[in-house]
Amino acid sequence: MNTSANRHPMSPAMKMAELLDTDFSLLGVATRLGLHFGFGEATVAEVCQKAGIDPETFLLICRVYAFDGYRPTQEALSAANLKDILQYLHQSHAYYTEVVVPEMAAALECLIGPCEEKQQRIIRKFFADYKEELSKHFAYEEGQVFPYVEAVLNKQNSAPFTIGEYEENHSNVEEKLEDLKNLVMKYIPAPCNQQETYKVLFYIYTLEYDLGKHTFIEDDILVPMVGRMENHE
Repeated sequence: MNTSANRHPMSPAMKMAELLDTDFSLLGVATRLGLHFGFGEATVAEVCQKAGIDPETFLLICRVYAFDGYRPTQEALSAANLKDILQYLHQSHAYYTEVVVPEMAAALECLIGPCEEKQQRIIRKFFADYKEELSKHFAYEEGQVFPYVEAVLNKQNSAPFTIGEYEENHSNVEEKLEDLKNLVMKYIPAPCNQQETYKVLFYIYTLEYDLGKHTFIEDDILVPMVGRMENHE
């Protein structure tokens, strides 16, 4: 990953295909915001405009993924579109639960096929615990936090809730994923296929990385943006 946003500046005038080619993780950003591949020579601004997405907000999310240690300026937060941020977070939840977790589950079942029944039960329990924690985490955000943000956005907020409460109680969903990763990495039995082991670890590491970026967007972009709107109500 790049470490400096100045090394590879991103702008709305860039060709979309060239932007996405700078870092493969940006492919997921584009997909979750509804940007369809087949960009031709269209610029970031042109593609975003066609999809109804603010280009600066799209680039803000791209910088989070592409540049390690990136922190948005106050100017960038002020210019960002909160509705697009919310859409991105919502679509990320759908991607994790409908695509990544099922694919990881299928890969895990292939991996533990040669294991003894007791070992299978232990590994399935680790995975089930993680899925349950992730589901609860997302359900809280989808059921309480995101509707609250939409109410603030539409100036219809009457809920006895603030974004600061969410920030204080924002749970970490990475601990059980770390446990699962260590279990597969350190203790998977010898009969298990090495390629299947690699596949499961690839899914785990990819999800871990993406969730880290996702959490940053929630804590360092969503929260301050909503907090600023609350203070101006």
